[in-house]
Amino acid sequence: MRTYAGHSSAAASNALYRRNLDKGQTGLSVAFDLPTQTGYDPDHPLARGEVGKVGVPISHIGDMRALFDQIPLDRMNTSMTINATAMWLLAMYQVVAEEQALAEGRDPVEAVRALAGTTQNDIIKEYLSRGTYVFGPQPSLRLITDMVAYTVADIPKWNPINICSYHLQEAGATPVQEIAYAMCTAIAVLDAVRDSGQVPPERFGEVVARISFFVNAGVRFVEEMCKMRAFVQLWDDLTRERYGVQDAKQRRFRYGVQVNSLGLTEAQPENNVQRIVLEMLAVTLSKDARARAVQLPAWNEALGLPRPWDQQWSLRMQQVLAFESDLLEYDDLFAGSTVVEAKVASLVEGARAEIARVQDLGGAVPAVESGYMKSALVASHSLRRQRIETGEDVVVGVNRFETTEPNPLTADLDAAIQTVDRDVEAKAVAAVRAWREERDADVVGRDRAAAAVTALRADARAGVNLMAASLEAARAGVTTGEWAQALREEFGEFRAPTGVSGSVGVSDGGTDELRAVRDRVRRTADALGERLRVLVAKPGLDGHSNGAEQIAVRARDAGFEVVYQGIRLTPEQIVAAAVAEDVHLVGISILSGSHMELVPHIIDGLRAAGAGDVPVVVGGIIPESDARALQALGVAAVFTPKDFGLNDIMGEFVEIVRRSRGLDAEVAAPV
Repeated sequence: MRTYAGHSSAAASNALYRRNLDKGQTGLSVAFDLPTQTGYDPDHPLARGEVGKVGVPISHIGDMRALFDQIPLDRMNTSMTINATAMWLLAMYQVVAEEQALAEGRDPVEAVRALAGTTQNDIIKEYLSRGTYVFGPQPSLRLITDMVAYTVADIPKWNPINICSYHLQEAGATPVQEIAYAMCTAIAVLDAVRDSGQVPPERFGEVVARISFFVNAGVRFVEEMCKMRAFVQLWDDLTRERYGVQDAKQRRFRYGVQVNSLGLTEAQPENNVQRIVLEMLAVTLSKDARARAVQLPAWNEALGLPRPWDQQWSLRMQQVLAFESDLLEYDDLFAGSTVVEAKVASLVEGARAEIARVQDLGGAVPAVESGYMKSALVASHSLRRQRIETGEDVVVGVNRFETTEPNPLTADLDAAIQTVDRDVEAKAVAAVRAWREERDADVVGRDRAAAAVTALRADARAGVNLMAASLEAARAGVTTGEWAQALREEFGEFRAPTGVSGSVGVSDGGTDELRAVRDRVRRTADALGERLRVLVAKPGLDGHSNGAEQIAVRARDAGFEVVYQGIRLTPEQIVAAAVAEDVHLVGISILSGSHMELVPHIIDGLRAAGAGDVPVVVGGIIPESDARALQALGVAAVFTPKDFGLNDIMGEFVEIVRRSRGLDAEVAAPV
């Protein structure tokens, strides 16, 4: 039983973990901030506004010690949501475990062998959804391969990779796509480990036994339950037939779940509680496909960062199910059900067909590099949004049953979420600089750190397993940014396809509402004598691009010329693109909570570039008080998850452009 947690600083997160463990949580699930996930120290320019926002900043071994202070790692089960820098975080985790053992007079080697937990480490889904990749697919796969080989030999209870279909569903995947793309990722990883020669063939079953999955569970809980049974069947077939694993225990499909956040609503957020419970049932009802670990979001996740009390509520949901209900007392409830068997067979058939398509392209890596999988997800997400807009898919409190009594839970919205102290970033910047200065003030320490970085780069060039060099770097006090920069210099960086240019959008002309907006875009363009251009931009390190992609697709369908360059842009790059493309509107998408730092920087940059008359709109999870502050700074409009009508948003885009260019406001024609 877990809650996903971490924020502000290592010390603050440590206090939160210890409180959660005292409340009955049985494992830790660590959220790292975006600079840590993407390999930057807090004082790097790209880290501006992102430090400590969506997780805890871990810049060096000192931070890792503080994060797990008084938490015995060799007796804990820890899940770390970390991918591009997973090897680095595991290395620091191991070193802290060794230090704890030595301090207690125990054997550090045995302490390391006792470590249990998971590094997420699924880089394929980062190119498709979360966006916290650093290197290209091939060097990233090499890092994963090295970790798998190392852990099988030296940390046998550790899950070196958690293949994450969770994020695929958040990016729009259908159940068939979620199953298929997760299996394709598994094939890519297992093939790479097998072909590396680092694991003897007779031990390959141990590799398969350490592969775990992290799955999503949506509110269509019967379909989701059948999806899990399909996963179990396909994994058993794949590992037996493709890899020859004969031990049924090693072929077991081991998975944890974070239930769906995509369906959580800002409107009537109290409805999220029953959504979460139904989604939890999807992965617990069927004993033959029951989750090994469950972590639940909080009811107010669509509003902002949940407070400790909100996380406790989610934990209590699990405890009531486990200890008050009789669910765990029975064998599988669905064995022999013809309805369930038919649905599972349909999902298996569809997934096999999609797996075959990806394998025909050369596998998961070529399917990422070509943009095939990303385009498929953007298209699926677009179709889902269209079904919600037309009312075909009902979302209670959003597109039906919208009338509501005043909500006491959100009477004071600023108190209904947790906010990170404004000085967190400044403290982290000062701390990492002090760490480097103190390390380098000692000649021995400076030389050891420099030698560790040199060895890391040399091993990267030579194709040597990189865990040994990473462990030495951790012990030598190398920082997260220094470790990642050394590998950037050897591997280069990568920009994944956005999937927007190849997505289907609205192929049939769309609804009457979309046609009306398209007509208004055309009339405004005629009045200005040029086609309307909108820049959709994601500043900072936030890689959750689903919203930006859907805005870009719908803006294109509405007749705008769309400039979308993907994720991880600096404010300066966004300003330069707006000026170079001579856009009529800049749309900023931020989900990491860094809007109050980055958006003013963009507005100031536009003014300095002589483009202060270009209106800026912002979308994201933005509290009302912050929305008012942004509008006071000059932001033309703020959109949050409650603004689900993309055609309505496009209509507002048109009116904002008209006002900025001195045209009379238009009233939309009745449909």
